Amino acid sequence: MLTFDQARKLAEEEISKLNLKKEPALLYEPVRYILGMGGKRIRPVLTLMSYSLFGSDFGKVIPAALAMELFHNFTLMHDDVMDNAPLRRNYATVHAKWNQNVAILSGDAMLIKAYELLNQTPEEIFLKAVRVFNQTALEVCEGQQMDMDFEQQEEVSVEKYIEMIRLKTSVLLAACMKIGAIAGGAPEETSDQLYEAGINIGIAFQLQDDLLDTFGSKETFGKEIGGDIKSNKKTYLYIRSLELATSEDREKLKRYYSQESDSTILTEKKIQDVTSIFRKYLVDKITGELIRSYADQALEILDKTSMDPSGRAELKNLFLLLLERKS
Repeated sequence: MLTFDQARKLAEEEISKLNLKKEPALLYEPVRYILGMGGKRIRPVLTLMSYSLFGSDFGKVIPAALAMELFHNFTLMHDDVMDNAPLRRNYATVHAKWNQNVAILSGDAMLIKAYELLNQTPEEIFLKAVRVFNQTALEVCEGQQMDMDFEQQEEVSVEKYIEMIRLKTSVLLAACMKIGAIAGGAPEETSDQLYEAGINIGIAFQLQDDLLDTFGSKETFGKEIGGDIKSNKKTYLYIRSLELATSEDREKLKRYYSQESDSTILTEKKIQDVTSIFRKYLVDKITGELIRSYADQALEILDKTSMDPSGRAELKNLFLLLLERKS
């Protein structure tokens, strides 16, 4: 069983070997740029670690692991355009460094490259893996559309929000684990259990991201703090605050989230005032409790799987590491 550090090292080595053309430069340079931003490489790591529970010939799974990383970065590139986000991992986003057209087309190239990599998986793995990948890719798009739809809705329920982040974030983490297990020859029941564990840790992971966006620090988080508030994103923190707030604070939140900030001073005040309301109703602590609840469910599912105890322990350590992150 690979450890997190071993899987990450292997993922970085294989990413560095990716055969990307040099021309046209404006198509491929942004791909190198976003892949070069680093990060924890959670998607390929989950794929590799899940595979290593059942197999040892990593040549069978490396193309799929790389495909998941390329697909993930494709979604980031396009999401940053849709969110007009200026920073990603403390670097200028692709559309900010070049322009929107470059970001869109380079993202498309990454998606095509991901499918090209999937085509390199062994025949006995390919059909099952591509089915999971296709379902996941479509669900990620559904989640992104739900997220954008929420911007036009005055109120969003907690249940709908959780479903949105399940689709937008969780299913990709879950798919990485399932594809890794499939490649390793795991029993169907076990690969399905790993998928469910991935769903739960993915929801916890995204809730942690929401929390860090408001209560983290720019230096460690790698993105603009308060970006969700600035862009009127209806995150769990906002939705839960509306449920708990007095009528006066509810109206204040709705008023802030119905307007675009047109100056730096107004934006800073908006972020400060909304964050203050979040703190007033202890939403940071409530979110932390919900994160732990989903994490506990993920760990309980792992306990039910039929796998080597040492491998289970490595996955548990990775799950806990994801939730201790500050970036």
